[in-house]
Amino acid sequence: MKIIKREILKDKPDFSNLGFGTIFTDYMFMMDYEEGKGWIDPRIEPYGPISLEPSAMVFHYGQETFEGLKAYKADNGDVRMFRVKDNLARLNRSNDRMGMPAIDVDFVFDAIKTLVDLERDWIPTKPETSLYVRPFMFAIDPFLGVRAASQYKLMVILSPVGAYYPEGMNPTKIYVEDEYIRAAVGGTGEAKTGGNYAASIKAFEKARAAGYSQVLWLDGKEKKYVEEVGTSNAFFKIDGRIVTAPLEGTILPGITRNTAIQIMREWGFEVDERRMTIDEVYAAERRGLLEEVFATGTAAVISPIGSLTYKGDTIEINRMKIGSLTKKLYETITGIQYGTIEDPFEWITIF
Repeated sequence: MKIIKREILKDKPDFSNLGFGTIFTDYMFMMDYEEGKGWIDPRIEPYGPISLEPSAMVFHYGQETFEGLKAYKADNGDVRMFRVKDNLARLNRSNDRMGMPAIDVDFVFDAIKTLVDLERDWIPTKPETSLYVRPFMFAIDPFLGVRAASQYKLMVILSPVGAYYPEGMNPTKIYVEDEYIRAAVGGTGEAKTGGNYAASIKAFEKARAAGYSQVLWLDGKEKKYVEEVGTSNAFFKIDGRIVTAPLEGTILPGITRNTAIQIMREWGFEVDERRMTIDEVYAAERRGLLEEVFATGTAAVISPIGSLTYKGDTIEINRMKIGSLTKKLYETITGIQYGTIEDPFEWITIF
């Protein structure tokens, strides 16, 4: 793999004042795919604009996938990355759904390690900060017509980030969306592809204008079963049991979702992956059984939810305070990621 060095490195940002996804490092990884040749020309080069034909198929037909993961720096200077190969395996599942070629997980894993190692001085160390790693892949054929492309690019860019939500670990206010839908059975809801997120923007902007942090999506057919919170998986603690939507093709199979489920089951909680209506959630609150609600995702890790508003009816969860399970999960997962807690699941790569 070639490494093309910059003549002048960028100035580092103020790591105590990071937003999310606005600052990018010195270098990026790139390689190309050509039908009949496979993946070719892997290289690390200076971060910067790329050249594409205006007719590149990604602009017109949306053949695109991506992932999100993080790198952390431990107190001893080691770089720690969390479940990288699981993310890359999910990228391949998204690629398959979008009619795109697979990547070699081991090769891309090594390429990401090389890139992050090169950029290790960009990894912030303050609480709730990390280096966000964004692999993405897209169709580049100069062609106007609906078919699978024969040429693609895979890229990886890096961004030092702070907390995803401005609220941090303060409980968020969520609007239950009952007009628009995110995904339907048989669609692309389980793939991490840009079109899913584009389809969510209208509802998110409506919710944000009304003072909410995100939306809780309902199912696409009957608009009554709870699915995801924005771009994160949703969990409900009801009378001591945990309920989350099942993986039936309409929600993203979140890496943090799976992490949280494994940890909670290890702690002895019953985790039900089943369909649950929004009416059941509200009924549990009326009976005093709705104890905690939280969302899981790479960007925010664990995000406590303090209120839900559905058809004008607002309920508060745990008096708008972070729940004990939510807090313990956040501290455990981030502790494993940063190296302050032992990793019994062998999720961490250290270099």
